[in-house]
Amino acid sequence: MLDLHGKAPPKGFDSGGEKRMDFQEAKALLEKEQKRKLELSSPPSSLFVDTTSFTGIEGTTPDAVAASVVANPLAPGDDEKEEHATLFPSSDNSSDRQPPIGALVPYLYWSHFLSRWGDRMWEFAVGLLMITIWPDSLLLTAVYGLTEAASIAAFGVVVGNWVDRTHRLKVVQIALGLQNCSVMIAGLLLGFLLAYSSSLPGGSKTFAAMAVLINVCGAVAALAGLATNIVVERDWVVVISQQHSPGLLTQLNSVMRRIDLSCKLLAPVFVGFLMSGLSPLVCALTIAVWNLLSVGVEYKLLLSVYWSIPALQQTPPSAEVAPHSETVGFVDVNMQNSLDKDDLPLLEKNEYQTRSRGGIMSRCLQLPYFRGWADYLQQDVMLAGVALALLYFTVLSFGSLMTAVLNWSGVPAYVLGLARGVAAIVGILATVAYPILQPKLQTVRTGLWSICIQWSLLSIAATSTLVHSTSAASAMLIIGVAASRFGLWMFDLSVTQLMQDSVPEEKRGVVGGVQNSLQSMMEMLSFVMAIIISNPRKFGIPVLISYFSVGLAAVLYATYSYRTRGHLFHLEKLLRYSQ
Repeated sequence: MLDLHGKAPPKGFDSGGEKRMDFQEAKALLEKEQKRKLELSSPPSSLFVDTTSFTGIEGTTPDAVAASVVANPLAPGDDEKEEHATLFPSSDNSSDRQPPIGALVPYLYWSHFLSRWGDRMWEFAVGLLMITIWPDSLLLTAVYGLTEAASIAAFGVVVGNWVDRTHRLKVVQIALGLQNCSVMIAGLLLGFLLAYSSSLPGGSKTFAAMAVLINVCGAVAALAGLATNIVVERDWVVVISQQHSPGLLTQLNSVMRRIDLSCKLLAPVFVGFLMSGLSPLVCALTIAVWNLLSVGVEYKLLLSVYWSIPALQQTPPSAEVAPHSETVGFVDVNMQNSLDKDDLPLLEKNEYQTRSRGGIMSRCLQLPYFRGWADYLQQDVMLAGVALALLYFTVLSFGSLMTAVLNWSGVPAYVLGLARGVAAIVGILATVAYPILQPKLQTVRTGLWSICIQWSLLSIAATSTLVHSTSAASAMLIIGVAASRFGLWMFDLSVTQLMQDSVPEEKRGVVGGVQNSLQSMMEMLSFVMAIIISNPRKFGIPVLISYFSVGLAAVLYATYSYRTRGHLFHLEKLLRYSQ
């Protein structure tokens, strides 16, 4: 039996094909052969020659010309050089043309602003629009929120794995398109329901079908937004900052978080103006139009950054291993396609034997979902990530649960709005303080200080459960939660940067997907806790549970800090200060 090139079979096969090569050896050999084929079939990116223009030369074919070009590259003219340098910067001399990083960062910031502004508008408006459509029930709002959280919890790992195995630009193209189109469709559907709500009773089939479509669009938008966040915030910013000072990554993280919190503060004000000053229908249509118009601008800004950073154009390591491949059992489909048909029965039999030995458990562990969790648990920063996720198991935030209870206890709506604004401002101040403190304390110690600050300030909110005066208890709850945002967002930035620094490039997507899935699970558990303890008079119980959850997060992070640094505090300094 001959191999793919008609040569003698590799070592391990006899001429009759009786002797079977070990499965792993065969797989390694075929992967090596496939890689060699790809290298031979892919000419350098700087060669853009139209071989069809040479067909008129006698005895010359396009294939022959292409081969000669590979061997002896032709230098393009000056005009072609300039156009090619603008559209397709090559890796060998792109460093000379790379713009200063200060000129590229605003593109990244503006793209992030457009994305976050649209997200925060939709996040605030969707609940209000649904309660306007069906004013007698919270069912639509609750189901939508649960659908979004459940979709990320269930498919976040899969999305992260897909991000790792797909080229960076393709991820941005698909994710941006899906997210903006899904929100636009959901906004138009809500607008239709608002316009014809009087003629569409809640129990009609048309109403139910549109409600289902809105939830499906919301789930797709949430997953696409997750992919965008992973690839930009956990990968692109790391790659951009690698060739510059260590402080650049801290600055990028802080400014992007500041943009997010600013949008979280101002977007609800804009939505409130649209709904109160104009109408809910105008609000829904405005959000739909925003997503239609902004997607092109967002992509153009990110594309400018992409073509200006040669490192972003390189294929991620995990995509090089299995580009657009599917795995069936233990055999790669692309690898199977490169086999000689006589080799397939041998590998199929070896695959069957491997499956039989491994059992069901080993096969389950090969699924992307379980592999993602296994990769996450193997990370050195895993305890810090779990600590961050525990902060989502809480009612101590200005979300729907605490806001509803405070309103039930007699706190006016304008006070709640003011408190939410103050909390957002405190969070913005945290993003200003982080790049100042992080170089002095280092990332691990900054995170430890931050979680301790958050837990200490939340003690004010926890103490409110012991106060009998309703007004005093409400004031303590508001003050404690608002002040604790300083520690919360500093801790969030610390853990984010720790993951950026320590997670390997080929695992950034799947680890980010698992982290978001874990956070969504904790958020869902907080709603389950509120359902079980639904009496507003017993809200003190969820408050205390949330407080101890933050304490557990502090313990986990302190454990991570001790393992990393070998100590928690400098004992000699404490003794010197105490004297």
